[in-house]
Amino acid sequence: MRTARRPAPTGRRTSEASASRVALPRRAPLSAPHPDPVLDVVVPVHNEENDLESCVRRLHAHLTGTFPYPFRITVADNASTDRTPRIAERLARELPGTQWLRLAEKGRGRALHTAWSLSPAPVLAYLDVDLSTDLAALLPLVAPLISGHSDIAIGTRLARGSRVVRGPKREIISRCYNGLLRGTLAVGFSDAQCGFKAVRRDVAERLLPVVEDREWFFDTELLVIAERAGLRIHEVPVDWVDDPDSRVDILSTALADLRGVARLGRALTRGRLPLAALRRAETLDEAAGLPPALVPQLLRFAAVGTACTLLHLVLFGVLRPAAGAQAANALALLAGAVANTAANRRLTFGVRGRDGALRHHLKGLVAFLAGLVLTGGSLAVLHRAAPGAGSRAELLTLVTANLAATLLRFLLLRAWVFPGHRSRRTTGSSAS
Repeated sequence: MRTARRPAPTGRRTSEASASRVALPRRAPLSAPHPDPVLDVVVPVHNEENDLESCVRRLHAHLTGTFPYPFRITVADNASTDRTPRIAERLARELPGTQWLRLAEKGRGRALHTAWSLSPAPVLAYLDVDLSTDLAALLPLVAPLISGHSDIAIGTRLARGSRVVRGPKREIISRCYNGLLRGTLAVGFSDAQCGFKAVRRDVAERLLPVVEDREWFFDTELLVIAERAGLRIHEVPVDWVDDPDSRVDILSTALADLRGVARLGRALTRGRLPLAALRRAETLDEAAGLPPALVPQLLRFAAVGTACTLLHLVLFGVLRPAAGAQAANALALLAGAVANTAANRRLTFGVRGRDGALRHHLKGLVAFLAGLVLTGGSLAVLHRAAPGAGSRAELLTLVTANLAATLLRFLLLRAWVFPGHRSRRTTGSSAS
């Protein structure tokens, strides 16, 4: 048994220290044969005297019979007050390659952070003690990390090919939570909270000092930061059966997750996370030597443009009676231009923080002037050709002119306003 040492402090000092490091080296497969444990599977537990022994024995038998490398199982006991520590100690004596870790404070994220920080294994994983996830997915989970294909692997209950048995309440909560992450943090992975994940140790060494949460939001925070840094996330569809004896407090966990989303969103928006120090060397080489992927950018730009066009038309309709057609068009286009530049800066070109924001908006206003000339000129031509044209004709003219202005704006944003910026999703995740 090992008593956990105090984890390194988190916060600004840790972030600054991490930011000073060079990029992660290129991914490489692990050598074979490997004399030391290649995989360390952590089982975080708190008062799990009923499930612990059956879980660890079943996991040990599965790894012994199917895993081709040396392995280790670590029971991370976080502040249990029942018989869990005694059971863990006995299992560590009886089962080869099994150990247990005792933490004085409660928290699943704390248990994983500590156990992964102490482990020398090149691949680190964890699974929930209830074994809701079929262990047949364990080898497919860690294989991309052993081969050097991916940086992180997660089980997903929400992808095609997954087989899930659980009640409607938990199904709705899970889908709503992952939908919230996609809507607020624009994540690409499908299931943040499935208790079945693995990470390469070299990646964990960089990520763990940056992840602040020590409870249930730990998984989400780690994945979001990894994806924003361009690390490759592999998804494995799993067979999953809900544990009817789950003691998770859904309300308090949901509130904590919402606070975590808000905190992480602020940190990303203000550029406080050392993402450059988390990137792989090949990612930096690609970013420096290759142009951004055009199709994903076009799709996001089109979505932003559609929303801003609707805003423009609504504002034009509201302002037209009082200000006249030309003034209403100019004011509506100005408001849409500011919103368009801000949205494209973040969503289409993946630019974070305040650095360069004023310059980007000033250049965006130049693109706005080009759009104003196109749309204003189209209205002028319409009124000259048909002096009695009504509002429907004006709106149709504006829609047509906006299409041309949108294309021009995209070219200006890509080549002049945000040159060289690639979208985070072009190198973010890889899903099976």
